[in-house]
Amino acid sequence: MNMKKDIITIAGRPGSGKSTASKSLASELGYAHFSSGDLFRSIVNERGIELTQAHLISERLSEIDHAVDARLKEIGSTEDRRVIDSRMAWFWMPESFKVFLDLDLNTAAERILASMDATRTDNEHVPSDPIEYAELLRVRLDGEASKYQRLYSANPYDISNYDLVVDTRANNPDQTRELILREFQNWRSRV
Repeated sequence: MNMKKDIITIAGRPGSGKSTASKSLASELGYAHFSSGDLFRSIVNERGIELTQAHLISERLSEIDHAVDARLKEIGSTEDRRVIDSRMAWFWMPESFKVFLDLDLNTAAERILASMDATRTDNEHVPSDPIEYAELLRVRLDGEASKYQRLYSANPYDISNYDLVVDTRANNPDQTRELILREFQNWRSRV
C-alpha cells in the first residue's frame, strides 16, 4: 500500500479552472506549484510547433509526453508539498490526493474564449465561435483519451480514478478551492 504524500494532483477538462485552483491551493497551503501544461507548451514552443496543432497531432509527439511524464515521476518520487496541474499526475503519483475538475465543453469553450487575448487567439488559431471551439475541444479530448489509453492503459477523464470530483460550473473558484482544501484535510486525516 502506498503512503499518502502531501501532494494534490489536479486534472480536468479544458476551461474547468485547473490552473486557477492549483495556483490558489499552492498559495494557501504554502506548497510549490507545477503545471504539466506549462512544461508541454515550453517544449512545443522550443520545437517551433503551433500549440493547437500539437494537441491535434499529439499522438505523433509522444516524446514530449514522455519528457513531461518523466518530470512528473521525478516529482512524485522525490518531492512533497506540491500542487500539480496535470492530466496524468494522478497516474504517476498514486499516493497523491487526486482531484478532477469537471465542466461541460460548451461552457468550457465560452470560458476559454472569454479569457484569451488576441495574441493567444492568433497564435493558437482558435476559432472565435464557442460551438466550433467546443467541437475542437471534443476532438482534442478524444485524441488525448485514445493516446493515454494506448501509452499507459489509463484514461484521465474516467472520474473513478479520483478522490474528489468538482463540477466547476456549479462551484466558483473560491468554492472549488475551499472544497478541495476541506476534502484534502479529511483525506490526510484518514489512515
